[in-house]
Amino acid sequence: MLEKILLLLSLSLSVAEGLCKPGVGEAYKVRFSIKTALGDQAYPWNKNEMFLFRAALAFAMRDFTNGEEFGVSDIHPCNETQRVSFWFVVTRPNTMDLVDKGTVEMAIKKSRNRINGAFLLTDKTLEFDGIYPTLAAPVSPDTPPWLIVFGVVMGAVSVGIIALLVYPLVQRKLKKNMDADDEDSDEETGVKTAENGANDGIYNSTFSDDERFTQM
Repeated sequence: MLEKILLLLSLSLSVAEGLCKPGVGEAYKVRFSIKTALGDQAYPWNKNEMFLFRAALAFAMRDFTNGEEFGVSDIHPCNETQRVSFWFVVTRPNTMDLVDKGTVEMAIKKSRNRINGAFLLTDKTLEFDGIYPTLAAPVSPDTPPWLIVFGVVMGAVSVGIIALLVYPLVQRKLKKNMDADDEDSDEETGVKTAENGANDGIYNSTFSDDERFTQM
């Protein structure tokens, strides 16, 4: 059984030589930076890792197409280098019809995290040329932005209205206090004047007696 699988894989590789050509048609290039990502714990790249890659791509194609039974034999790598980079194309199951690059791209984007996880890599250390990392969806606030702006504007308007209503009352109160202070000041001035006048009109009996003795 194992021999049959290996034979099928070798046949698919030989067929891939005609279908998969660098930079031509529906081919994609992929780079693995295993040493950069894992350092001393980096694993060697070998046939088993290539089989895992083809299986991961077949899974991504199956998951995206929802029914087409893609297998390892439908993923065709070529032009492999020692720096762990190669090109690949995808064919329809049981045919030699190439899958268009747009479909392959969407399938890879949908399963990007699964593919990265299979090799313990990230978008920066497992790169598909021409397929950029999918950006995280923007976080939408629970409250719509327009409602936040509306609330801020209404708050500012409310503060302005309250200020317009309170300002005249404060001014009136201040004016009343000032008038009351003026009245108190006038009353104090009148009291002092009255006291001074009373002191001027006091009869001095001493001087009266002196005048009387002088006349005598």
